[in-house]
Amino acid sequence: MNRKIYFVFLFTFMVLAAKAQIGGESTYQFLELTNSARIAALGGTQIAISDSSDLNLSYNNPSLLHQDMANKILVNYVNYLTDINYGYVSYAKSYEGIGNFAVGMHYINYGKFDEATEAGELTGATFNAAEYALNLIYSNSYKWLNYGVNLKPILSSFESYQSVGIAADFGLNFTSKGGFTTVALVARNVGSQITTYYEDGNRESIPFNLQAGISQRLKHAPVVLSLTMQHLSHWDLAAPEEDPEFGTETIYNRKESFLKQTMRHAVLGIELLPSENFVLRAGYNYQRRQELMFDEKGSTVGFSAGFGIHIKRFHIDYGISRFHLAGSSNLFSVAINLNNNF
Repeated sequence: MNRKIYFVFLFTFMVLAAKAQIGGESTYQFLELTNSARIAALGGTQIAISDSSDLNLSYNNPSLLHQDMANKILVNYVNYLTDINYGYVSYAKSYEGIGNFAVGMHYINYGKFDEATEAGELTGATFNAAEYALNLIYSNSYKWLNYGVNLKPILSSFESYQSVGIAADFGLNFTSKGGFTTVALVARNVGSQITTYYEDGNRESIPFNLQAGISQRLKHAPVVLSLTMQHLSHWDLAAPEEDPEFGTETIYNRKESFLKQTMRHAVLGIELLPSENFVLRAGYNYQRRQELMFDEKGSTVGFSAGFGIHIKRFHIDYGISRFHLAGSSNLFSVAINLNNNF
């Protein structure tokens, strides 16, 4: 069995074996956070962008890891809501005849907390909460098909409660001969808890996300349009899944048209390239807007924007995502090219 058929078979098997879960129904939710300023500006997730210079793309789709990303180092920092901070660091290397490799660390720090009794009385002690995921990425190609996998050992620590898990992302992408069109498919977070937070606890699912995407660069204008469809294994995102123990609270069920249900899966992005060294970006996430906006005042919830600057060895990106009327999330990415012939 050749490599292409084997990888497609493995990809399909892992998708069918994974259980459909969305936000709030699984543990390790930090795996779904966007740490790239570029991707955040494009709506929060894009898996089909063809850019061999941006190491951040391999986090969202491991098959986008390219040999031109070799010997580059990446640092992302996110000033999230309240005192929460998270980020990602990565480094890539390529070996001819073997493939492309990258190693990264995705983390989130929830800050320091004051310990209290069940009655709310402070004990004077403090504790920390944080989660970590090591990213071990490999990619290669077979003829016209690019494929990749991202293996992610996970550590989650909340005070004295700790859990260890393992997850993997499987990605495929194809770019047209002219380089104007890219299509991709990704199965994210296929895996399970290994140890639970407390002894004899039940293993919780992790946030599996099946995604399909496409990007199109216009032939006669410096514009790139991107679309990613996410959570494809769970179609009705407006209604909760039925809980086998408590049942579904029908008061939360929403009846929506097919178009609105489709839009809940769509993440839209656009990049304007007025020059080789400067890029403007914007995005729209309909699902985020529907979940987090006030009915009386939607404002710019669900919208995002940003820009990118290229200065010699450095790529600097900034993105801002509007989550709620109470605040936004600011993201910063810095990539350094360590090659002598940059």
